[in-house]
Amino acid sequence: MWDGEAAWAALPVVLEGFGVTLVATVLAFAVAMVLGLALALVQRAGPRWLALPVRGAAGFVRSTPLLVQLFAAWVLVPGLDAPTLGVLVLGVHYATYLSEVYRTGIESVPRAQWEACTALSLPRRRVWRAVVLPQAVRNVLPPLGNYAVSMFKETPLLSVITVQEMVHEANTFGSTHFAYLESFTLAAAVFLLASWPTSVLIRRLEARLAH
Repeated sequence: MWDGEAAWAALPVVLEGFGVTLVATVLAFAVAMVLGLALALVQRAGPRWLALPVRGAAGFVRSTPLLVQLFAAWVLVPGLDAPTLGVLVLGVHYATYLSEVYRTGIESVPRAQWEACTALSLPRRRVWRAVVLPQAVRNVLPPLGNYAVSMFKETPLLSVITVQEMVHEANTFGSTHFAYLESFTLAAAVFLLASWPTSVLIRRLEARLAH
């Protein structure tokens, strides 16, 4: 049965955990965006001796559950604190997916523009910086936003390496005060309130870019 007093007491605890969840998501997604772009560029334009192992490593990470990667990193990299380790593992995991998103965006650039750059003898670096990447990133903004929301909803997995994010704090409060219903309901409500507006904005952006 719902206990209003317990819910009120749980609210600041859940919101404190939400702060950790939000910071972890922002930092991890920044890592994923930068590393994902680097992976895409290496696989698309890098030398074969480098592109092949990078492609294999990225495929291996995508094929391995995030939970397993967190446990492995927790055991194999004991020198890092849990929040930093969690951000890095989450960022690397999603970077392998974003690299495929970037690759799709790069391939969506019309072939005629590549040929025009070649005809103008533009330096390769300038072709990527001024012609290809601006169009590729614009084309993949909606998928990037969707992955950001997905990452936000997967941050509770960080609790397995003792990161005190929102679900971890809700569980701790529930076990201490025997109020699991109230604490987890509040956590679910916060997830919904934070992710729903973002999802709506992504859909609007996708519709706008389609025209």
